[in-house]
Amino acid sequence: MTAATTTTTAFAVRTGGSRQLAGTGTLLRFALRRDRVMIPIWAGVIALLVLSMPGSLESVYSTPAERADLVRQMLTSSSLRATYGPVFSDSLGGLTAWRVGGYAGVLAAVMSLLIVVRHTRDEEESGRQEMISAGMVGRRAPLTAALLTALVANGALALLIAVGLAGQGGAGAAALGLAVAGGGMVFATMAAIVAQFTESARLAKGLTGGLLGAAFVLKAAGDSATTDGSSVLTWISPVGWLENLRSFADERWWVLLLFAAAVAVQGAVAYELAGRRDVGMSFLPTRPGPASGRLGSAGALAWRLQRGTVLGWSLGFLAAGAAFGGMTKGAADLVGDNEKTREIIERMGGQSGITDAFLAAMVGMLGMVATLYVVSSVLRLHGEETSQRAEPLLAGPVGRLRWAGGHLAVAFGGVVLIMALGGLGLGLGYGADLGPILGACLVQVPAVWTLGTLAVLLYGLAPRLAPGAWAAAGLVLLLGWIGPALNVPRPVLNLSPFGHLPKLPGGTMTWPPVLILTAITLALTGAGLGALRRRDLSA
Repeated sequence: MTAATTTTTAFAVRTGGSRQLAGTGTLLRFALRRDRVMIPIWAGVIALLVLSMPGSLESVYSTPAERADLVRQMLTSSSLRATYGPVFSDSLGGLTAWRVGGYAGVLAAVMSLLIVVRHTRDEEESGRQEMISAGMVGRRAPLTAALLTALVANGALALLIAVGLAGQGGAGAAALGLAVAGGGMVFATMAAIVAQFTESARLAKGLTGGLLGAAFVLKAAGDSATTDGSSVLTWISPVGWLENLRSFADERWWVLLLFAAAVAVQGAVAYELAGRRDVGMSFLPTRPGPASGRLGSAGALAWRLQRGTVLGWSLGFLAAGAAFGGMTKGAADLVGDNEKTREIIERMGGQSGITDAFLAAMVGMLGMVATLYVVSSVLRLHGEETSQRAEPLLAGPVGRLRWAGGHLAVAFGGVVLIMALGGLGLGLGYGADLGPILGACLVQVPAVWTLGTLAVLLYGLAPRLAPGAWAAAGLVLLLGWIGPALNVPRPVLNLSPFGHLPKLPGGTMTWPPVLILTAITLALTGAGLGALRRRDLSA
């Protein structure tokens, strides 16, 4: 956790002392002010995900015998271990670390890479960093401020988790909090390295996100092969270190040294690279090209800018669908005679049969995760505007509606593609008829569009409020993830558009909710585009 600060001090001595870090304090305060909403939301949502789990688990597995039986079942299911990892303790704290520890670490990594790229490459891409560097600002001050901002965010998250879970065991709570935050800092320094190689902030985020995805896949492959996390593949992955710390189960405190070493080494590399290039440049500069042929229209340009994102999400959904399909085969065995677990799955899937209910729940989960894609894709419009790349484009013969329409076509069309591939993976993983499962996934599309069109509306009316669409997406995920386990009242669950869709496969198809959500999508998109057409572009 303190390796970033240690690296900063070492390089300050080596490269000119305080001159290299001049202005770090001011930049840090400015970064924290800019992120005064973003950091609390991210840390609060991740902490809530972790802290709500003991109560949910206790309501389902209320006795030690039931929890011990769950552990025995996990030892025999390689697909469930690949998804959640091995479980090392049947206590509520140990099951919490097993159930959400890895996912909390992944979310902390996403939060951290977004923070670092935002305050480094994004600032350079917009031209603001060049103006700041013209003043009394050291060469390495921006990178230092970005890493310290990530450190503050992860420190706050670690504190929330440690204090919130202290009732389950102080040592285990501290270990889990430090592990989640340590994973966040590993990917913060990794993002700092990647940001040196590309001139595009979006590409830097995508590449770091790809490395995070690869780390998760390595962990999953290792966990499916062993029951105790001892696979070499698990140890290679920073996400695997979190589970091997064994929070609430005879903690291995020395694993924290792996996080510290990775942060120190990667931070040192990032500092060295930052000192060897000019502001705004990169080691892998973007190749310029003529806007002709396949780039001769606004839609083609939007596809060119976002095709990497669409491809990444498509492959991810195909793999996730296959994993969920494999889990479905063992759903009945996992539930066993536990009526509470059966009730939760049936509330999620809306079916009386456990297999159909589990399939419907996994389809709904894919749809809710897809909201993250559509919001990020729609908000690419906001990024193009604030980086001042949209203004010269719109100064030509390209109108605002054509420009925005190209990006929205990629965003909304991409939803159809990734949901179809998710359904394909789910059907292949389960080994069932593809038709009903594929149709069930496509039924989720209008609800995903509704979240995307909320981002369109906010962007058109008040671009500064556009990132608020992330809060709506987070609320939908929380309601879908935690709501059924906590037996949240139906009116609250219906705040999510997914609460109105038919539960497929296995249920009865009802068209009115699908048509109504589609109509809402069209209406809000029209309102957002109309507002965009009338307002001034951001300076």
